[in-house]
Amino acid sequence: MHFLESIHYDDFTNTYPEKNTGSSRDLLYHEFNEILRKFREIRADKEAQHQYLRTIVQHIGIGIVTFDSDGEVQIMNNAAKKLLGIKMIKNINQISRNHPNLTESFLDLKTGGRDLIKITKSEEEVQLAVYAIELSLRGKAFKLISIQNIQSELEEKEMEAWQNLIRVLTHEIMNSVTPISSLAATVETELAEFLENGTNINQIEDETIEDFYLSVKTIHNRSESLIKFVSDFRNMTRIKLPTLESTEVEDMIQHVLMLLRPDIEATEITVNCSVKPKLTINIDREQIEQVLINVVKNAVQALEAVEKENKSLTITAMPNEGGGAFISVADNGTGIEEEALKKIFIPFFTTKKNGSGIGLSLSKQIMRKHGGNISAKSQIGEGTEFLLKFAS
Repeated sequence: MHFLESIHYDDFTNTYPEKNTGSSRDLLYHEFNEILRKFREIRADKEAQHQYLRTIVQHIGIGIVTFDSDGEVQIMNNAAKKLLGIKMIKNINQISRNHPNLTESFLDLKTGGRDLIKITKSEEEVQLAVYAIELSLRGKAFKLISIQNIQSELEEKEMEAWQNLIRVLTHEIMNSVTPISSLAATVETELAEFLENGTNINQIEDETIEDFYLSVKTIHNRSESLIKFVSDFRNMTRIKLPTLESTEVEDMIQHVLMLLRPDIEATEITVNCSVKPKLTINIDREQIEQVLINVVKNAVQALEAVEKENKSLTITAMPNEGGGAFISVADNGTGIEEEALKKIFIPFFTTKKNGSGIGLSLSKQIMRKHGGNISAKSQIGEGTEFLLKFAS
């Protein structure tokens, strides 16, 4: 009777005394003990397997959330918490406090369904791919949702498309412009010699030849400018892999400020620099200096258009809470319109009259090759902040 109760209540801790007398009771107790031992092994194996699978779920890079028909959450792994910026929830509807459109997608998706959802996390826009599977366990309905951040993949594909376009454009333009520039330079030289000798050619006055000379010279100059312009674009497709070395952040920032000191002083900008002493990051210093130069130049140009007494540029560098470090470059300039802010890292896009639209796009690529990111936020009339994040 006790044996059957143990089986019924899943209690396999009991044992039965074996006296080794060879009696039928001894044999029966022996078999009971063997059965209970086998059950204990099965339970231990199941618990170990459960713990093993739970550990895998918690450590995979894709976010996993499971919940029942009432919205009660059973599993929410570390990746899901990190992606959504949520520590822990009991019901799936609690996500709507931070991401209302995401909760709606979770509830509406059926087996095999997928959705692309944009959420804002730490003031950055993130694109999530959401997949759903409906399950049934012992007659109870569950839904398993997987979440993956595809922002970097989208940016990578977008950048790859732009690079392919640039390769085609530069190839065709260089093939056309190079001979024009070369011929124009030759004609310019010959006309210059005729003018020096004071020779009238075919009764053409020197004044006319001088006009020809100035025209060809202009063609030559513009051709050279176009070649340089195309060459700059071509550099976007030729960024070298970074050569990483430990770099002291404060020293690097001070070097950038020294290079741009004439522009900063001419605009009468007050620079506030707050850097944690001895802060180091593992980077390609030359490449990251170029990023900082681009960002600081943008800030200076924004402040040039401001008519105020207190023009300020604030640079902050600190360790990240989760490892790595960040560098913030903020100004109190004119700010950037919301529509333009979404496009500032796209190649060729610029809000400046004489801008090329290369600098920030190049900076984005450099930061991505470092395993980091660059983002911007802005308020019209209040200023703009660029944030460089470096992984640990």
